[in-house]
Amino acid sequence: MGIVSEAHNVKVLGNIANGQQIIVLGHGFGTDQSVWKHLVPHLVDENKVVLYDNMGAGTTNPDYFDFERYATLEGYAYDLISIIEEIQIQSCIFVGHSVSGMIALIASITRPDLFSKILMIASSPRYLNDVDYYGGFEQEDLDQLFEAMRGNYKAWCSGFAPLAVGGDMDLVAVQEFSRTLFNMRPDIALSVGQTIFQSDLRQILGLVTVPCHIIQSMKDLAVPVVVSEYLHQNLGSDSIVEVMSTEGHLPQLSSPDIVIPVLLRHIRCDIAV
Repeated sequence: MGIVSEAHNVKVLGNIANGQQIIVLGHGFGTDQSVWKHLVPHLVDENKVVLYDNMGAGTTNPDYFDFERYATLEGYAYDLISIIEEIQIQSCIFVGHSVSGMIALIASITRPDLFSKILMIASSPRYLNDVDYYGGFEQEDLDQLFEAMRGNYKAWCSGFAPLAVGGDMDLVAVQEFSRTLFNMRPDIALSVGQTIFQSDLRQILGLVTVPCHIIQSMKDLAVPVVVSEYLHQNLGSDSIVEVMSTEGHLPQLSSPDIVIPVLLRHIRCDIAV
């Protein structure tokens, strides 16, 4: 493992023989690579699977977190390209949850050769409402969210996890998300949250050339269903949308029985044009 791979806790699993497909899994805000624990067993027999942690996740060294570099999502996109290059992947199917879907889009504009297709789960180019655009949040909502994170991070985690997952604290998925969220250093979590929730990537969507599969929960606190249709209409590449009968922003944790067959189908099948 190289320096970049070590910093991001890169794990390479599965069968690497016979030129099998390489699948890279990227997690969203407040989680780490463990968010894929239900999916990975279904992939490793037939594929080479790469897991990694975004810088700032509770599993990474907080000393490596550069507040200036990660003030935009481009910093994460450069990390992703560096990881793929360091472990010498020629091309991969990328599965990105939430912000990692957007990170992959940015990376693919610079290096489209590295991605054969991108699967995005609960990804959004902009969370703030705008003229002729519904992202789900007003600025006042986000200001209150950031203030709550500053005021008492642990209390905020306990309140945010059930809302994001869509269930109460008795739910294992809520407990899991609460654990990984709380593992983040509070000042880093606030910085990452601000970078993500204040981002606006609408202007780059037309530059994407890699085929995209847009997968979405029917009900998601963070990403309204109309956002998936917006992505579909504005991406420069071929794209397809599937809205699942799931609720919550982390359906791969809360509804794996529904989500895993959908993901496997999109991984195995290309877009029918």
